[in-house]
Amino acid sequence: MAQQKTYYPKEKDLTRNWVLVDANDQNLGRLASRIAQILLGKHKPDFTPGVDNGDFVVVINAEKVRVTGNKLDAKMYYRHSGYPGGLKTIALRDQLKKHPERVLRSAVWGMLPKNRHGRKLMRKLKIYAGPHHPHEAQNPEPLA
Repeated sequence: MAQQKTYYPKEKDLTRNWVLVDANDQNLGRLASRIAQILLGKHKPDFTPGVDNGDFVVVINAEKVRVTGNKLDAKMYYRHSGYPGGLKTIALRDQLKKHPERVLRSAVWGMLPKNRHGRKLMRKLKIYAGPHHPHEAQNPEPLA
């Protein structure tokens, strides 16, 4: 009787593509979950948990992402300086004006594993507020 072997993708067998995502008029949560799937490689037939076989993602027009409901004023982002009384809060509306790439980065990070693997995946995410990006040489394919 022949024994079945489990396929485990090797580093040399992996092909990583570049994907271009236009965030113009896209819903923040739906866009973030789609980006997380691409980074994890769940759209590929050889997906294996814990293996980095996802693609690179370039996001443009991050400043034009939209949200539903009253999240623009109700959703708050927190950061702490590490000193007593050092808690800083900023509303989503203000964060989109100052640092729109941080909004999308935070949403995608919330959908990835919080470990070494997730941090490695976040390095493959490139977010730009405007319509221009410096990754033309990689020929990113637009997301359908």
